[in-house]
Amino acid sequence: MSDTSSSIDRFFAISARGSTVSREVRGGLATFFTMAYIVVLNPIIIATGKDVQQQFIGDGSSPNLPLVAAGTAFVAGVLTILMGVIGRVPFAMAAGLGLNAFVTFNIASVMSWEEAMGLVFLEGIIIAILVLTGFRVAVFNAIPSQLKTAISVGIGLFIALIGFVDAGFVRRVAAGPPLEMGIHNTLTSWPIFVFVVGLLATAALVARKVKGAILIGIVGTTVLAIIVESIAKAGQATDKNPGGWMLNVPTLPDQLVGFHNPLVLFKEFDPFGAFSRVSVILAVLFVFTLLITDFFDTMGTVVGVGRQAGLVDANGMLPRTREILLVDSIGAAAGGAGSVSSNTTYIESAAGVGEGARTGLASVVTGLLFLVAIFFAPLVKVVPYEAAAPALIVVGFLMMTSIREIDFTDFEIAIPAFLTIVIMPFTYSISNGIGAGFLSYVLIKIVKGKGREIHPLLWVVTALFVVYFALGPIRVLFGV
Repeated sequence: MSDTSSSIDRFFAISARGSTVSREVRGGLATFFTMAYIVVLNPIIIATGKDVQQQFIGDGSSPNLPLVAAGTAFVAGVLTILMGVIGRVPFAMAAGLGLNAFVTFNIASVMSWEEAMGLVFLEGIIIAILVLTGFRVAVFNAIPSQLKTAISVGIGLFIALIGFVDAGFVRRVAAGPPLEMGIHNTLTSWPIFVFVVGLLATAALVARKVKGAILIGIVGTTVLAIIVESIAKAGQATDKNPGGWMLNVPTLPDQLVGFHNPLVLFKEFDPFGAFSRVSVILAVLFVFTLLITDFFDTMGTVVGVGRQAGLVDANGMLPRTREILLVDSIGAAAGGAGSVSSNTTYIESAAGVGEGARTGLASVVTGLLFLVAIFFAPLVKVVPYEAAAPALIVVGFLMMTSIREIDFTDFEIAIPAFLTIVIMPFTYSISNGIGAGFLSYVLIKIVKGKGREIHPLLWVVTALFVVYFALGPIRVLFGV
């Protein structure tokens, strides 16, 4: 073994963890191809949403999908390499699905994109402080574990609904029931046909545990969409052409490779502007919701993937846990600073672990591949919603599978969990679901004479949500 090889082996503890360089490289490749879909899905969610000023990310009057895709790949690449070098574990990072939907549909709808991403940045700084001070344990213990699970399940259902709506499979109607299937309750358009085929194909690939199933689903459905459009000429969806393609008309791209400088997005965030745009309470609740969702999703992912890799000890801890959580918190701040939403550790890292990855070298490989992906960002302009939505729905399903961890025979937790899960998609708001869950949990504990079981921090959070839900009446009462 050469000096360089032995140095790499010692630094990442490759032999000590029973792995090899080739196995780590193979694991890094598997993780990348399993989660590369985020380079397409993240811009489709955040780059197509308007802020309160009717602007898109980057102060544009139209979506800039390639730029946001490049930013998504750049931030994911840098953070995943940091996770490998500092955390030295096979965990990859990228923009968090669910969190990006919350930023788009809840936060940016009431403030500018710069201010929304500023709150994401602040959330990352707060998580970093929690890690460095050890306060994360107190926060972790404050929320009942099954309520944390309900938050993840609710986000999964919310993401699935977004996918169905974006693809035009579920639509709003002017009269009658609030939603309907397809166009006038019929699936009579070529784009919807492509979506259905893509959804069934992606679901089948996931069921067969094909590595990279979600990415294969996106690419395959996009190819089908290009073929169908070349024959059917469905065109762009409009009021006069409801059977057209959502977002992009799938055609062969003008260019396969191009460079969009992701660094320009790093000047597009304002950490404190939100506090003058909306009430301080609302801004604090937004940050808290991001923090809770990000923080607990990360803890579950780190422990779950770490256990699969055989890295978790008897106390449920991993080697270099503090470093791992610190890099993850940097990911939240970097995602806000780079205007691509909070970045978090991905459960898809399990794909690399399944290929034998046990060290941070696999993460370095995955991160380098993300950096290469920057140059293929123009390809996202080819993907219509109908090709990307199946992936959203399947990811939503995967997030919902943890519902089995909720004891629905115990009404003290089952009712708050149920409200958390259903109110998110029904109100198109993650924060509404979390607030309903906390409020109902505290109320049920009080009426059953178990108020002492409620963590002090949860009392504070619930009080904030009471004010949050009462903001409308409060404004009327005080004429503001």
